[in-house]
Amino acid sequence: MGINMLKVFLVEDEFVVREGIMHNIDWLSHGYDFCGEASDGELALPMIEKLQPDILITDIKMPFMTGLELAKELHLRKSTVKIVLISGYQEFDYAREALRYGVKEYILKPTKYDELIKVFSRIKEDLDLDQAKQESATGEPIEGSNYSEKVIAAIKHYIQEN
Repeated sequence: MGINMLKVFLVEDEFVVREGIMHNIDWLSHGYDFCGEASDGELALPMIEKLQPDILITDIKMPFMTGLELAKELHLRKSTVKIVLISGYQEFDYAREALRYGVKEYILKPTKYDELIKVFSRIKEDLDLDQAKQESATGEPIEGSNYSEKVIAAIKHYIQEN
């Protein structure tokens, strides 16, 4: 995995949709590490806690634990994962409830792969901004910092030393 790759985890009960998202996006070329998948929220929760993904893609309607219930549980556990909900339902109530749990995006099915990549890019920019704010507050680089920032810091150090 590259220095600034974000880890992506997928929760989707429809096998064909899950396989399509997993295998039809060239994750590495877009700067993402596809770290895992599950068929429902109940199976996903312990995997998410173990793998600590940066981005979670989850369907809303699933058996055992829905995507909204998963988002709520992660919110209660103060998880920093950025959540993207996908759904075949265009209902305002779902979107409103999702906002309460810090969901970043709500995408309707059928999901277009290029739309997912655009959403991930926006989330990556948000994460980079959050990290830059945290670094400026502490004055210390944070582990997993943006690769370009690390290169710039190394160049500055080299120039100062030479």
